[in-house]
Amino acid sequence: MARTEQQSNEKYSGRWFWRYASPATFYPLAGTLEKICWIIAAVLTVIGLYLGLLRAPVDAQQGEVYRVIFIHVPAAWMAMVLYMAMAFWCFTGLVLGTRLSFIMSHAIAPTGALMTVVALVTGSLWGRPAWGTYWVWDAKLTSFLILFFLYVGYMALAAAFDDKKKGDRASALIALVGAVNVPIIYFSTVWWNSLHQGPSVARAGGPSMAASMLAPMLILTFAFWAYCIAAVMHRVRTKIIERERDAAWLAEAVK
Repeated sequence: MARTEQQSNEKYSGRWFWRYASPATFYPLAGTLEKICWIIAAVLTVIGLYLGLLRAPVDAQQGEVYRVIFIHVPAAWMAMVLYMAMAFWCFTGLVLGTRLSFIMSHAIAPTGALMTVVALVTGSLWGRPAWGTYWVWDAKLTSFLILFFLYVGYMALAAAFDDKKKGDRASALIALVGAVNVPIIYFSTVWWNSLHQGPSVARAGGPSMAASMLAPMLILTFAFWAYCIAAVMHRVRTKIIERERDAAWLAEAVK
């Protein structure tokens, strides 16, 4: 029996998933990813803002105000991507019972909520000159506001339990149920008569934006990706320290 268990452990030790499902092995990797992504985010942000604010031409219909999209669109994309990532880690945690899965989901939530706020605020700044008002109860805007409340609800429920394991499971249910809202956000302009502009990048026939406008938006999208990964990795390391404070390996790892 002991031999069988040892063979099983050796079998799984060669698989990257099981090696990095442990907080002890993921902690140093998260530190490396964080440093690299901070650098990438800083470089791409400078390049993207330069091209978007100084080099991209003025839009013939919207004028200068259209430049809000260089922040609004990447933030909106990341808000949805991060929610699905959070839901994925919650699902993994419930099915496999790995501690790191719930640590990852909790680390993602604040950054996802931040991206949602940025998207809502910048969208309102664009909506005032475009629609004549900062807010309308449009399908896209309403479902995106619901996304923000889902993030807040997830974080609040996770923090409401003294027993971390119960908090993990309870908040995971919110994340999984709320995941249905993401496709609603994405397809709302197709399914309903929406005031919000339809897809201009991922669309049949290719992007409708000029290359000089599309390039800085994509560069800033990658910058947002790098920023979000760096922020999540930083928070993962913090949460590992909080949850594994009694582990013997931690004292050596944080030196």
